[in-house]
Amino acid sequence: MDTRRILLVEDEAQTRSVVQAYLDREGYWVTAVGDGAAALDAFEHRSYDAIVLDLNLPEVSGEEVCRRVRDVSDVPIIMLTAKGAEEERIAGLDLGADDYLVKPFSPRELVARLRALLRRAHAESEPQRSRVTYGPLEIDLAGHRVWLDGAEVDLTASEYKLLVTLSRYPGRVYSRMELVERVLGYDFEGYERAIDSHVKNLRAKLGDDPKEPRFIQTVFGVGYRFEAQAPTL
Repeated sequence: MDTRRILLVEDEAQTRSVVQAYLDREGYWVTAVGDGAAALDAFEHRSYDAIVLDLNLPEVSGEEVCRRVRDVSDVPIIMLTAKGAEEERIAGLDLGADDYLVKPFSPRELVARLRALLRRAHAESEPQRSRVTYGPLEIDLAGHRVWLDGAEVDLTASEYKLLVTLSRYPGRVYSRMELVERVLGYDFEGYERAIDSHVKNLRAKLGDDPKEPRFIQTVFGVGYRFEAQAPTL
């Protein structure tokens, strides 16, 4: 049984009860609270392996909870958002959330995403490898070189950094603004769409058809994510 500790923050009692039941059944140790103030208090007094965080909370908003947690911890965070609230999702990802689910959601999908986040967090704690392979794509992290199907791919510095950023955590959704800050270093929202050009160029060099991508997928209304088989040495 998995004994990892999960902080569940959800103000709707029925949703909180159902999600907690699913997490309990999977063997997680769950602390369930119904408002942002209680979430911060719980986080202050105990360490957690992951947080499931609703953004629409009483007392202290989910955004503020996420911001305060990120000030002191890299604990994985899955945020829960209202259907169609695109700006809410983008804001949450920009604040440092690792993934999101739109209500109404499947508790089984939440559990699956939580498992994936915990696996990635565990992999991050392992010694970093100098070279990783995703199927036909090979990235030399030490030498800043990339090969596809055995042929070296000529990438600009920004394209290489974009690829490494996206591929570091396959399945993680990055908002455009987050990618701008990580890849280009711009701190101005007017540059947010600039990342689209870099993604377009990178896709072209990787032979990645946007309609049927092998590597870089568009998450409409949010940004991009890297999808590929698990990396190998």
